[in-house]
Amino acid sequence: MKKVIALMSIIGLLTFTNLNSVMAQGAQANPEAAQTEQVTNDSAAAAPAEAAPAEAATAAANDEVVSKSFHEVLKEKYIQGGAGWMTPVLLCLILGMALVIERIIYLNMATTNVNKLLEDIENDVKKGDYAAAKELCRNTRGPVASIFYQGLDRIDEGLENVEKAVTSYGGVQMARLEANLTWIALFIALAPSFGFLGTVIGMVQAFDDIEKAGDISPTVVAGGMKVALLTTVFGLIVAIILQIFYNYLLTKIESLVSQMEDGSITFMDILIKNKR
Repeated sequence: MKKVIALMSIIGLLTFTNLNSVMAQGAQANPEAAQTEQVTNDSAAAAPAEAAPAEAATAAANDEVVSKSFHEVLKEKYIQGGAGWMTPVLLCLILGMALVIERIIYLNMATTNVNKLLEDIENDVKKGDYAAAKELCRNTRGPVASIFYQGLDRIDEGLENVEKAVTSYGGVQMARLEANLTWIALFIALAPSFGFLGTVIGMVQAFDDIEKAGDISPTVVAGGMKVALLTTVFGLIVAIILQIFYNYLLTKIESLVSQMEDGSITFMDILIKNKR
């Protein structure tokens, strides 16, 4: 790591040195350009004094725009879009993210080291200590351990009943993993829908303003269009954010379901090899 940092430092130093050399050579090779620049600066200094207030006002306006924080700009656009239509979009984001966070926490807590669990269960089953294997599954969190516990709880009823219990309870655990995903998908669909609806109504209001003004002025048209399209922009942003997390949750669930299926097959193989 130190060698890489040193190498990058040397490359940066050489680049900076070469850049200075090129700039110096360019300045020496173009004396006419320097003279032209001096003449231009003198002309600008001799400009009428009346342009100074206008330039100062423009600079002040630009400084005011730049100085606005992201939060202030976001609040300003929210107000411009209309609280009546921006609020539903905001609620979709809040409720959707709440469900996403809940699912992420649940799925992370449901993650189990299946190979280690199966190894410990196999050691207890080889000894014939099914009670210890059940206790191990009871103290291990996650759907895989719960499935194994249901199977071990019916070991005295035969392997056929064990397999049925594992299959049935696996379906129950899969449904628990997929809980609330439907609501997240609903908010993904609702956010842009509210945005489009607000845009359409905003366009109607913009045309009403044009009709009242009696003139299709660019100011009236542009202002109405901008306000109307803000709801669509926010709706699409909310939908994109929720869609990214939704796909992540689907990937996580697929991984857990794959672990459940592979673990259940290995679990049944262990019981068959060590059946009483």
